[in-house]
Amino acid sequence: MSDSIPSAPSLDGANARPVDSAERVILLDVLRGFALCGVFVSNSFAWFSGFVLLPREQSQALASPPLEAVVSALYHFFVNQKFVTLFAFLFGLGFAIQLKRAETRGASVVPLYSRRLLVLLGIGGVHLVGLWLGDVLSSYAVVGFALLLFRQRSDRTVLIWVGVLMFVVPVVVPVLQHFVPILLQGAEAAAQAAKARDGLDVRMKAQLLEGLTSGSFWTTQEANARFLTHMLPQTKRFVWMGVILGRFLLGMLAGRILLLQDVERYRAVYRKMIAWGLVFGVLGNGTWLVVQRLRVAGTLDPEKDIWMYLLPAILELGFLGLASVYVAGFALLFQRERWKRVMQVLAPVGRMALTNYLLQSVVSLCLYDGWGLGLMGRTPPSRSVALALAVFALQVPLSHIWLSRFRFGPAEWLWRSLTYGRAQPLRRDEREAPAQVAS
Repeated sequence: MSDSIPSAPSLDGANARPVDSAERVILLDVLRGFALCGVFVSNSFAWFSGFVLLPREQSQALASPPLEAVVSALYHFFVNQKFVTLFAFLFGLGFAIQLKRAETRGASVVPLYSRRLLVLLGIGGVHLVGLWLGDVLSSYAVVGFALLLFRQRSDRTVLIWVGVLMFVVPVVVPVLQHFVPILLQGAEAAAQAAKARDGLDVRMKAQLLEGLTSGSFWTTQEANARFLTHMLPQTKRFVWMGVILGRFLLGMLAGRILLLQDVERYRAVYRKMIAWGLVFGVLGNGTWLVVQRLRVAGTLDPEKDIWMYLLPAILELGFLGLASVYVAGFALLFQRERWKRVMQVLAPVGRMALTNYLLQSVVSLCLYDGWGLGLMGRTPPSRSVALALAVFALQVPLSHIWLSRFRFGPAEWLWRSLTYGRAQPLRRDEREAPAQVAS
């Protein structure tokens, strides 16, 4: 999950090489490390702990004590979907950097970029089927190919697609899914079909939870595979992948104008991003908190309140608003020497993002699944967040130690070696200085 996929000096990429540490944009590594922390907290809160798989009564019991209610509210306001948005934004921005470097060298980005995505798809597929169904690598790889379709499109065209994918499609598709069956089958038949789908979702989640909490690794993997066959063909997954593409494209636009590569030039823009990001972030995420309270109280029915179909767009605006605050805040603080020294602690984590992401899955499965410590379904939100932060805190020094001896993380080395078709040098030469984290 590097910020740059090195370009080849020829169309076939035969003489391509990994990006040297001196060529890296260190701020992107810092932001990626920060985003990885938030993504891990989110995955632990919702999925690794089994929270979203629990029956409503059980999940409400875990989150009802005052401390847990506060942690849950803070999570949903500041963390949920903000760091995933930031990570996708950085992926798209990285593509713009790769494209620019390829153009500078008179090369095509397509061959090497495609091979790199195919390898990522393979790694993600193994992670998805062999470890954890919440894998995002395979989705990033598939959606990443769509970026190639936009590499020569105008900024205006790309921005229109961002709006359509992130704000229009998530509203239109649920509306069509609700009203088209009513028009074709009648209200009663459509309601029965929707009830049957909801019942199937509940049963599949219950089966998955039962499998994950079993004491057998193989039973866990069987439940994982069964739920995947249920989840992958669903329309909402394709809508979600469209949203990912919109976030990629937004990052690509930022990369085109050198938003994070030339921070000094965009100071005024960053201040506006913070101001407007806070406005939209508070409105979007505040709306979600209010809606949740009303639903728990039984005074809001999503099926009857038509305005609820606008909620995905409102939420996405909130996600994007706070994510933009994080980006702008980090960029401005990184220009101050004292803050820069502190924030650079995250750079090695960002450079080894793929390795750390996979390691987080392995550690979390050992903590939560039934064949491990079996914490799934028994961990309140505060404890899930604390465990995630503790594991991440250990990954920070481990990343520093590893990169002081090696050029890449283990997964990054595998990714690059398979992409280039030859083993890349991993260990640093004794005469070579350790990887720098200064820009």
